[in-house]
Amino acid sequence: MQKADGRRPDGVDDATVEAVGALTEALETTERARGHLFSFHQLTGKADAEAQRAVELLREAGHAEQADRLETELVGRNVIHGRWTFQLVEDYDEGYYRAFRDCERTVREELAGGIRHLYESELKEHNTTPNHPAHKLNP
Repeated sequence: MQKADGRRPDGVDDATVEAVGALTEALETTERARGHLFSFHQLTGKADAEAQRAVELLREAGHAEQADRLETELVGRNVIHGRWTFQLVEDYDEGYYRAFRDCERTVREELAGGIRHLYESELKEHNTTPNHPAHKLNP
């Protein structure tokens, strides 16, 4: 499925383009997972702030015992042993995510001349209708 415009480096076969494309797709999935991790981080922080507000409202309503319990047992609590969510985000970014991103880049550079989205680029050319205004290959 090689592109006519020569974007594909010489000697790179269809199987390699597909394999590198699959790895890039996997990286994109980790990008989505990372986004969900940030959502988890932000939502957990928001819930903690809302719980703190509930503590204040309980105190104002005369329920000091319940407010104290929430403040001691819940507000500011680690989400896992020794960790708040920002630490999970940092560990993910510096560990799994960085390794995944670096591996994808290395494989793409070694096997596809570093060209990003080569598979999709060729798929676009294959699936467009020549001379159709909504199917232009380039802006």
